[in-house]
Amino acid sequence: MEDPVYIIIAVILLIVGAIGTVAPVIPGVPLSWAGLLVLKFAPSVEDEVSWVTIVILGILTLGVTILDNVLPVWGTKKMGGNKKVVWGATIGLLIGFFLGPFGIIFGPFVGALIGGLLSGTKFMHATKHATGAFIGYIAGLVLKLVTVGLILFFFMMALV
Repeated sequence: MEDPVYIIIAVILLIVGAIGTVAPVIPGVPLSWAGLLVLKFAPSVEDEVSWVTIVILGILTLGVTILDNVLPVWGTKKMGGNKKVVWGATIGLLIGFFLGPFGIIFGPFVGALIGGLLSGTKFMHATKHATGAFIGYIAGLVLKLVTVGLILFFFMMALV
C-alpha cells in the first residue's frame, strides 16, 4: 500500500475512535489505538512511533476499555443500586446520545433514576443509586478521553 493510504486509514480510525469516546456504541479507545497502529506501518512514519509506545498504549487501551464497562456498575453497586439501575443508566446513555452533549452527560443519571424508581426504590435512594451510576460513567469517560488524548498526542508527533 502507498503511504497516503495508511495515513488516511489511520486518520479515519482516529477520528471515529475520538467520536467513540462519547458515543456509546463505538469502541472509541480501541479504534483510536488501531489508528496509531496502522500509522506505525506507514513507510514514512514507521520509525516515528516505537513498538514500546504501541504496546504500552495497547495495554492502557485494554485496561481503560475494561474499566469503562466496570466503573458504572461498580459505582451503582457501591451506592446500593441493582441491575435495573444499571440497565436504566445504559438505556439512558443510548437515548441521551441522540439528544446531544447534555443527553450524553445526563442520560445515564436520568436512566438510572428511572430504573431505580421502576424497581420500587424510593426517590431518595434511587437518586443515590443514579448518582453512583453517573459518577462511574463520568470516571470512565474521563479515562477514555485522557487515553485518546495520549494516542492523539503520539499520532500527531509521528506526523509532524
